[in-house]
Amino acid sequence: MDNKYDSLKLKNQLCYPIYLCSKEIIRRYTPFLNEINLTYTQYIVMMYFWEKGNSNVKEISNTLLIDSSTLTPLLKKLESKGYITREKSPRDERNLKITITEEGMSLRDKALTIPDQISKCLNLTEEEAISLYKLTYKLLDNIERNENDENS
Repeated sequence: MDNKYDSLKLKNQLCYPIYLCSKEIIRRYTPFLNEINLTYTQYIVMMYFWEKGNSNVKEISNTLLIDSSTLTPLLKKLESKGYITREKSPRDERNLKITITEEGMSLRDKALTIPDQISKCLNLTEEEAISLYKLTYKLLDNIERNENDENS
């Protein structure tokens, strides 16, 4: 007999195993990130700077999909650690220019082994990792497209 509540069972949810995986992967990052004095979210922001260089809050927020109200205290913390500087733009005081420091850039060398260490924790073949990566980004694109359609 079909139960009308089957769709509410945890075992039938796509979001639940994704949530658990995210939580567990971040937990696996923690000891490696502790060694370089970063939280997972700070690490994501630092990876942005290592790749993109200097920026502003709006660009970082849009790229990383982190709300500016979450991003601002995070940037202040990274500044207090000496990894970035924040300066008001001379053209528009509402806009902050964020610059990675030498110390922040040198942190990249210390973080270099983290992806391999995490890969070992996940224990996926290269093919499985690529497939998961592609499916995850497809899911994110579909969600964004659906959200854009709803807002049109």
